[in-house]
Amino acid sequence: MGIPGASSSVTGGVAGKRVLLAEPRGYCAGVDRAVETVERALEKHGAPVYVRHEIVHNVHVVETLAKAGAIFVEETDEVPEGAIVVFSAHGVAPTVHQTAAERNLKVIDATCPLVTKVHNEAKRFARDDYDILLIGHEGHEEVVGTAGEAPDHVQLVDGPDSVDNVTIRDENKIIWLSQTTLSVDETMETVRRLRERFPTLQDPPSDDICYATQNRQVAVKAMAPECQLVIVVGSRNSSNSVRLVEVALNAGSDAGYLVDYAEDIDPAWLEGVTTVGITSGASVPELLVRGVLERLAEYGYDTVQPVTTANETLVFALPREIRPARV
Repeated sequence: MGIPGASSSVTGGVAGKRVLLAEPRGYCAGVDRAVETVERALEKHGAPVYVRHEIVHNVHVVETLAKAGAIFVEETDEVPEGAIVVFSAHGVAPTVHQTAAERNLKVIDATCPLVTKVHNEAKRFARDDYDILLIGHEGHEEVVGTAGEAPDHVQLVDGPDSVDNVTIRDENKIIWLSQTTLSVDETMETVRRLRERFPTLQDPPSDDICYATQNRQVAVKAMAPECQLVIVVGSRNSSNSVRLVEVALNAGSDAGYLVDYAEDIDPAWLEGVTTVGITSGASVPELLVRGVLERLAEYGYDTVQPVTTANETLVFALPREIRPARV
């Protein structure tokens, strides 16, 4: 049986244990840019470089950067006056920029450009006095930052069950936006239920859920029906990684688990399993996936077959403050 949408058709001809390896997986352009921003800042300025919140939601990445001299803080008032601070890929509210300026901090903004796009949409529709329904998870850093652009106009809609709590002022001026790392299917279900209540609800000017989030979910959907187990490499505070487990289970995998490291794999998960699917969240370096593949090979899963549903080539320019000087 082949896998719909996969460029390399995986057939049932392989005997014994196997791994289906999702492509694309791992680092997206925004994460790659954010991590390199901290690395370049350390090279250019030396340690310490302060980072507000985790630069990306991955335990290994944060620990590695901390060992190199990055100091992670919750708020800018923890940063010594005049020091360098990097804002994470998830973006910040205007009040954070204001606080940083008051403390004379040297800001390097590593906000993902796709998050910045949503911020700009929020500002634009707030200027036009729209009610903005922001679909996302309460408390997530990206949601806090986006809502902070227009706090008087944004209402958070945390999934389909929150739709009944929404109130609006003018049915002709209502639009939905979303966190970039959500489940595409759940978001569309939320939009469907919103539109049942508010038929004049407008769509964002362009898709808010980022290309990388969608691509990783599509790859998992393609392989999950053939898997008895899907292992997603990623951290528990990574929204897009958590969503991949949900997508795998909804798409037909018998079981799905999230792991930070190969050592987190419970051998009991593998009992009676012939096909394991592997993918990783958008903030996960490839070396962690390689560790999982090596661990599975120890249990006899030494046939690895790629399931490729897209090829990603997008690259974002680094923040101007740490770009290499032109020769």
